[in-house]
Amino acid sequence: MEIKIEELKVLFSEEQIQTRIKELAQEMNSFYAGEEVIAVCVLKGAVMFAVDLVKNLDMPLKMEFIRLSSYGSSTSTSGKVNAVDIKLPDLNGKNVLIIEDIVDTGLTAKFLLDFMHCNFNAKSIKFCSLLDKKITRKVDIEPDYYGFDVDDKFVVGYGLDYDGYYRNLKYIGYKELS
Repeated sequence: MEIKIEELKVLFSEEQIQTRIKELAQEMNSFYAGEEVIAVCVLKGAVMFAVDLVKNLDMPLKMEFIRLSSYGSSTSTSGKVNAVDIKLPDLNGKNVLIIEDIVDTGLTAKFLLDFMHCNFNAKSIKFCSLLDKKITRKVDIEPDYYGFDVDDKFVVGYGLDYDGYYRNLKYIGYKELS
């Protein structure tokens, strides 16, 4: 599959994304009620979402960044999660908010949650994903917070990429899978 920008259809506009981020931030501001939070952004896909989300959070917050990989080709997952760079400070006793771009098979989310639970005794661990693609789920996992449901479309933009490109789009676009 090749993707050309002129073939993309807008799935979620910049305005829809920003409105939903503010709604998610309100939920999190209520939940954390001013407690300190360590936000862990999963690079590279979640960076746009994470930056816009944390700008709307009203609590003492530190940001950490990790890199995981599960994609075998440009459009399909390998089914194996690789910890490319997962150096984190001591998260024991902390409120941890994991920020991801998309939960599709759930394998990356499960890997990351298992890693957190095995390595830290955090006060709380919450998982937030911009997109939730339940239709492709292989493991029983649900994000605590998510922006939008997405069906079986290949999505790009706003951090999500195709072969490293299109992360810079201000919207989320799609091309039908054939």
